[in-house]
Amino acid sequence: MRAIPLLTFLLSSWFALSAHADEAQDWLTRLGRAEQQQSFDGTFVYERNGSFSTHNIWHRVQDGQVRERLLQLDGSAQEVVRVDGQTQCVSGTLVAGLGNSRGASSRTLDPQKLTKFYELAVIGKSRVAGRNAVIVSITPRDQYRYGFELHLDRETGLPLKSLLLNDQGQLLERFQFTRLNTSKAPTDHDLQPSSECTPIALTNSKAPEVPATQTWHLDWLPAGFQLTNSVSRKDTHTKSTVDSLMYDDGLARFSVFLESTEGASVTETRTQLGPTVAVSRRLNTVDGEVMVTVVGEIPVGTAERIALSVRGEKAAAKP
Repeated sequence: MRAIPLLTFLLSSWFALSAHADEAQDWLTRLGRAEQQQSFDGTFVYERNGSFSTHNIWHRVQDGQVRERLLQLDGSAQEVVRVDGQTQCVSGTLVAGLGNSRGASSRTLDPQKLTKFYELAVIGKSRVAGRNAVIVSITPRDQYRYGFELHLDRETGLPLKSLLLNDQGQLLERFQFTRLNTSKAPTDHDLQPSSECTPIALTNSKAPEVPATQTWHLDWLPAGFQLTNSVSRKDTHTKSTVDSLMYDDGLARFSVFLESTEGASVTETRTQLGPTVAVSRRLNTVDGEVMVTVVGEIPVGTAERIALSVRGEKAAAKP
């Protein structure tokens, strides 16, 4: 459960709540700037579905460029190197699942926009990795997205701990630093990928973009979510075209994938691992049956409603 001080519940005047919201916006603005301006290295733990993993991270901002390397310290060796948010190479089991982020749109945290769909508040203070932090809660105004509790470093604004919570306040995902060093920037050696880190461009070159086979739209979309990117690619294994639509509300994201079943028998699915949900359903169109899959860190009920709302320009009417 979320540890919210009693003071939060006792604040009854709109003026006091507004002041807390303004302070929270200021901290989120600092957060957005920190990761683009502050170099650091550290060790953090990641928890999802009761499983823990430990990672080292090196993050350097130099000459306007952000370069980052992550290395998992336990379990199978996994590594990621990114430059300005673009994945350069990956290793371990990440190779198959990560994909290339070059087509992904970059985003800047906009606290003012978030207030339309989330309640922002400073709810207390804490101490994480030996550093003083302020606690900011981000609570959704509807049931269609998750909430966050952020513990932000008072000195730099960096996130020292992040909790992803469902509408019952139950923990779905935890990110938490155990060590953070902001006194010096990582060296070239720190940021150098290992020989096992496979360049992601090799994977991307096998899946060129192709013209979309249909025009897709959603009959229903949670307030605040907007289409940020749409891509059509030829699957290198099935040879069929896969259309993907990416949506964003400024904080949460989800994707919709559409692929012809080519007459094969496919099963509709509904799975969830921690905060990540995947819901698929069959959609009949005049050009044949299409499998619609919604993937993202959104509640399963939201994903199901989105999947049911997908329509193609030539989608067949329901019987």
